Amino acid sequence: MTYRAPISDMLLSLNHGAGLKAAIEAGHYGDFDTDIVAAVLEEAGKFATDVLAPLNRVGDEHGIKLSDGKVTTAPGWPDAYKRWTAGGWNAVSGPEGFGGQGLPTAINAACTEIWSASNVAFGLCPLLTASAIEALDAHGSDELKTIYLEKLVTGEWTGTMQLTEAQAGSDVGALRTRAEKQADGTYRIKGTKIFITYGEHDMTDNIVHFVLARLPDAPAGTKGISLFLVPKFMVNADGSLGARNDIFASGVEHKLGMHASPTCTMTMGDHGGAIGFLIGEENQGMRCMFTMMNQARLGVGLEGVGVADRAYQQALAYAQERKQGRAVGKKGDGSDSIFVHPDVKRMLMRMRAQTAAARTICYATAVAIDVSTRARDPKVRADAAARAALLTPMAKGYSTDIGNEVAYLGVQVHGGMGFIEETGAAQHYRDARITAIYEGTNGIQAIDLVTRKLAANGGASVWALLDDLAATVKQVEASNDPAFGTTGVKLREALEALTRTSKWLLERVTSAPNEALAGATPYLQQFGSTLGGCMLASEALAAKAGGNTEAARYVSLARFFAENITVQAPALERTVTESAGSVAAADAVLLG
Repeated sequence: MTYRAPISDMLLSLNHGAGLKAAIEAGHYGDFDTDIVAAVLEEAGKFATDVLAPLNRVGDEHGIKLSDGKVTTAPGWPDAYKRWTAGGWNAVSGPEGFGGQGLPTAINAACTEIWSASNVAFGLCPLLTASAIEALDAHGSDELKTIYLEKLVTGEWTGTMQLTEAQAGSDVGALRTRAEKQADGTYRIKGTKIFITYGEHDMTDNIVHFVLARLPDAPAGTKGISLFLVPKFMVNADGSLGARNDIFASGVEHKLGMHASPTCTMTMGDHGGAIGFLIGEENQGMRCMFTMMNQARLGVGLEGVGVADRAYQQALAYAQERKQGRAVGKKGDGSDSIFVHPDVKRMLMRMRAQTAAARTICYATAVAIDVSTRARDPKVRADAAARAALLTPMAKGYSTDIGNEVAYLGVQVHGGMGFIEETGAAQHYRDARITAIYEGTNGIQAIDLVTRKLAANGGASVWALLDDLAATVKQVEASNDPAFGTTGVKLREALEALTRTSKWLLERVTSAPNEALAGATPYLQQFGSTLGGCMLASEALAAKAGGNTEAARYVSLARFFAENITVQAPALERTVTESAGSVAAADAVLLG
C-alpha cells in the first residue's frame, strides 16, 4: 500500500495539541495564519505520495554502492531530489534573505513527518542539511554565509554533521581529528570520521561538511573542540566549483535498515589535509554544534513519528484485508478479516494512539522553538526557549521509542507475513531501530532530561508545564462527557505521580546522582506518557468545542491512551523511586 498523509490529524495536533493556533492569536507569528498550514501540508502530502513513497522499497532493496570514493544512490533518487528542490521543499523554513521561504519551524516539522513517513531514508538528507543551515546561519561569518548559505537553503548543496570517531561516540570530547591554522586563515584538517550520514552521494554536485576537530594547543575534552566548514569541492570567487578538497568516503556501512541512506567513513588528510573554515570561535565548537544537534534531535523524533504512522497505515490496511478466523458469536461459512478480533484492534489502537501522542509532543517542541525566536516580549521568548529545551529530549527519546514499538506491532499485526520482506512491514521495523540510537541515544536523552532540563532553574520549567497539563485535566473532568470514560481520573493520577517523581529526582540530582541516573529512562517514559495523554485530551476537547465531525473519534483515542498507556505512570513512579538499589546491585549480578 502507498502512504497518505493524515492531514486532518496533523492539523488538529498542530493547531490545538501543540498550541500553534493560540500562539498565532497571541501575535507571535505576525500575519501568518492557519490557512497557510493546511495548504502547505496538502501539497507536501501529494509530493510524498506521488514521488517519495514509491521509492521507499526501491531504496531498501537496491541500497547504495561505493566505488572509487563515489557513492551511487538507488535508482530514481537523484531525480526525486531534483524534483524536491525544484518544489521548494528544502527551503520551507530557511531564512528568506538566502532563498528560504521563512515559514515557521512548526510547519517544517509537520513536513518532516511526511517525508519520514513516505521515505525516511530520503528524508535523512535534508534533515542534516537543515541542521547545517542552522549552525551556519547562527555562527558563520558573513563571508561564509554569502558563499554557502543560499546553496544549502535551496538544497542545491547538502550538508553533513561530522562528530563521531571510532573511539569518540557519545563521548565527543575524546575525538582526535586535528586542525592546524594556515597563514591564509584557513585550517588543514586531518582525521577520520565514522557514521556520517550522506557523507558522499550523487544527488548534488557539492556537499558541505561540518566537522569537529581539535587545534594543537586546545584544552582537553569538549572545551577544546572547534567546528569547521569543509566543502567537498572548493568554491571559486565567481561561485563556480573549483578543486576537489581532501575529504573522501573511504567506506560505507552495511546496516540493519536505512539501506538507501549512505552511512560513510570519511577520511581527511591523505593529500595534505582538508581545507576548512572556522565556524564561530576556536574551542567553541560544541556550542556551535549543539545548534545543529538540537534541530536534528527534533528531526529524529519526527522520523519516529513518520515511521510509526507509515507502519500503522500499512497494518490497518492489512488487518482489513487479511481473513483469518471468525468473529466471536458469528455463525456460517467463511472467514472474517482479522480486524474483527479484539486483540488486533487493541494493537491497532495502541499504534494509532501512540503515534498521535508522539506527533503532538514533537509539534509542541517546534512551536516552542518558534515562539522563542518570534515573540516580541523577552520573557515570553525566554519561557518558550526553556519549554523547547525541556521538550527536546522527550521529542527525540519518547517519539523514537514509540516509532520502534509501533513498527514492532506492525509486524505483529501482519503475523507470519510481517516476517517476510515482501510485505514491507519488516522494513519499517528495521528502519526505525536506528532512531533510538543516533543524535544521542535515548539513554542520553533521559540523562539530559533529569540532570539538565529538570534541574534548570530549580525545576521551574517542569512546574510550569505541569500546571498547563493540570488545566487540561480540569477541563476533561469538567466536561462530564461519559465518552471520556475514566480519562480525567487516569490523567490526574498520572500527573500527581509525575509531580512526586520530579520532586524526588530533583532532590537527588546533586545529593545522590547515581540514584537519579538509575531512574532517568523510566522517568522519561513516565513524563512522555503523561504529557502525551494530556495533549491528546486537549485535542479531543478542541475537536468537540469546534464542532469537528470526527470529535467522537478523537475522544475515543484520548480515552484509549489514558486508560491503556498513561495509566502506567504511577507504576513508573515506583520504578524510579524504589529500584535504585537493584540497579546498584547490578555488578554483583552481571559480573559475579
